[in-house]
Amino acid sequence: MKQRSRAARSAVIAGLGMTELGKVYGKSSSQFAAEAVRLAVADAGLRLSDVDGLLVSAGVTNDVGLGLQVDLNLRDLELLSQMQAFGSTAGAMVQVASMAVQAGMAEVVVCVFADAPLEEGMGAGHAYSDGHRTHSGWAGLQRSTGAVTPNVLYSLAARRHMLEYGTTSEQLGAIAVAQREWAVLNPLAQMRLPITIEDHQHSRIVSAPFHLFDCCLVSNGGIAVVVTTAERARDLKQPPVHVLGWAQSHPGTRLRRNDDFGLMTGAAQSGPAAMAMAGVTTDDIDIVEIYDCYTYTALVTLEDYGFCGKGEGGPFVSTPGNIGPDGKLKMNTGGGQLSSYYMWGMTPLSEAILQARGQAGARQQEKRELILVSGNGGILDHHSTLIVGS
Repeated sequence: MKQRSRAARSAVIAGLGMTELGKVYGKSSSQFAAEAVRLAVADAGLRLSDVDGLLVSAGVTNDVGLGLQVDLNLRDLELLSQMQAFGSTAGAMVQVASMAVQAGMAEVVVCVFADAPLEEGMGAGHAYSDGHRTHSGWAGLQRSTGAVTPNVLYSLAARRHMLEYGTTSEQLGAIAVAQREWAVLNPLAQMRLPITIEDHQHSRIVSAPFHLFDCCLVSNGGIAVVVTTAERARDLKQPPVHVLGWAQSHPGTRLRRNDDFGLMTGAAQSGPAAMAMAGVTTDDIDIVEIYDCYTYTALVTLEDYGFCGKGEGGPFVSTPGNIGPDGKLKMNTGGGQLSSYYMWGMTPLSEAILQARGQAGARQQEKRELILVSGNGGILDHHSTLIVGS
């Protein structure tokens, strides 16, 4: 009896809401968030009045907050929180929501992220600019060096990996090319024109060693998911996506001297822990949806999860037949943040849900029982891992 009860209360993702994504103007982050929540709830076959939990990803600018409850006219919530772990927040929200429904604290929890950094007529580089802010103390000293933007800080990490292991720009480019091949198959993707290694190498330098095609997109929009119990999901519209394992890791070592910055990330802890919780290994994983704010981030995460040896990421991704639609490792099947859309950790999560449901269209994978989803943020200092499946 107890075993049946635990199975009934196991966590599943029962709804997915995605607004229009990309160069979409005229709405605020909060408006995108509210739309995504409504879409996710309707997708599950529920009503807003069924929602008793709401977890909000604050984003970089904290534009979406607890006031979303009022915007949606949600009453008497049993769980409400704003969470911030940068690009790992989506995975962390699903973890908290899963624990809440398992414990009986809530029955229907919506997790949402939305962003609207793009302004019409302004370049993507302006979207996350903090030039208007003042900085003091360590932040001021760091700013004087120019090492303040994610592009620069991640490029430092990538450069260290290159110096230590011989990783090359062409190897990073292999990831960009493979993910563009996936994006060609994805009608939701912003970038659907195929590229070659030569295109990658001739694209402009953003922050050495990163070329333009090494860097993720900037997108406006919102994505929300509904987490509930397996028992509740039986009567809902969509096939349930089971949340089988999860973990987080927050090393707290960014920019400290003599550490392993750029060589090892928290994925090395959160990945094995999540797989252990699900009772699986890398050999069991059918699809990998990895947080890819940069090509380098995807590469080092593959190493840390154990899909290839430490320092072997470059040769692994550049070997024909390993990644891409025809590759052995089905990685970032929607094109990832490099070519599809950039919604923080909701990008890999949303693609995992579509794959697990069998709703990914031309890019749908037959084997979809176990999907690994990663999140990364804070310049490699925050990590979340989910194991989900059909």
